[in-house]
Amino acid sequence: MTEIDWNDYTLETQAVRAGQVRTHEQEHSDPIFATSSYVFNSAAEAAERFSGKVPGNIYSRFTNPTVRAFEQRLAALEGGERCIAVASGMAAIASTGFGLLKAGDHVVCSRGVFGNTTLLFQNYFAKFGVVTTFVDLTDYAAWEQAVRPETRFLFVETPSNPLTQIADIRRLAGIAHAKGALLVVDNCFLTPVLQKPLALGADIVIHSATKYLDGQGRCVGGAIVGGLELLDKEIYPYLRTGGPTMSPFNAWVFLKGLETLSIRMRAHSESALELAHWLERQGWVERVHYPGLASHPQHDLAKLQQKSGGGIVSFEVKGGKDAAWQLIDSTRMLSITANLGDAKTTITHPTTTTHGRLSEQERAVAGISDGLVRIAVGLESVEDIQKDLSRAWV
Repeated sequence: MTEIDWNDYTLETQAVRAGQVRTHEQEHSDPIFATSSYVFNSAAEAAERFSGKVPGNIYSRFTNPTVRAFEQRLAALEGGERCIAVASGMAAIASTGFGLLKAGDHVVCSRGVFGNTTLLFQNYFAKFGVVTTFVDLTDYAAWEQAVRPETRFLFVETPSNPLTQIADIRRLAGIAHAKGALLVVDNCFLTPVLQKPLALGADIVIHSATKYLDGQGRCVGGAIVGGLELLDKEIYPYLRTGGPTMSPFNAWVFLKGLETLSIRMRAHSESALELAHWLERQGWVERVHYPGLASHPQHDLAKLQQKSGGGIVSFEVKGGKDAAWQLIDSTRMLSITANLGDAKTTITHPTTTTHGRLSEQERAVAGISDGLVRIAVGLESVEDIQKDLSRAWV
């Protein structure tokens, strides 16, 4: 099969075909290489592989053809030179940290991140002598003031979880690079279909493949995308040694998910925008958080760096936690689960689930109220989603 430069093709085509290398069987679909090890033709060949003198498969902890196909496809979609697939989205963040950081280093992280991300930085990296400063996502003066000579990277989710706040990626990249630091962007909510952080100046993109890259809530996985030299020298050695490995089966599922990613993201976004407009008209709703709405504080920025608002809608219910729980418990069709990116619409109460391990003060600083509800809009009829959300007030 003639080698193809997938940079010459559009994202939709890359998502279907990039990364596939057919075997001698000439299969049309991507194969699953369910093997832990590989056979060498000689002791000399084994030695050359292990030493890195000759490329090739060694052990599926860090080299597997199915995983590699997923890595190459996602790298093409994000416009990156290299992708490293790992066991989960949190493993992607942890691997980035273990690869890049050492005792005495410093990280600046936005407050508007997934609860476990906050805990990873402040509870676990701190054990190894890494200090993290948390700042408001849109307070750029605070970002600049927080950067120190020992700052290794800035970390941000945009849109944020769960309030869908938008950070100016170009501006944060400028702040980071001016001080010799890197910018790491979690692109889980939008995927490369709706946002390409590397093209906006980011150095590394993080994914929880569990979410939209899969698209049907079947498998857990994560990915790190960026420059070849940075990832190969700094992060890949941790994967090889530490072993946060993605399984070949999960990689195959994600390959299938990528094939429909563009279609799904457009559908999720269209339905989410329609639902957000509807929620703004409901008397029981205090406030709606969605980048596609003109009422969103970073709406203009979202239009500049995103193709649409994405599939996540958060809103605050009048009456606090009791009202939020009443709403959630009254639904019949929606799935009460903290996962997102599924074909099925999911609903959760961030204060007591995704961000429940944060202190009350930490949630208050992050703007996560007791009445906040997060919906990951699926592929069902928007009318049916609206009916389900209305049951509590009928």
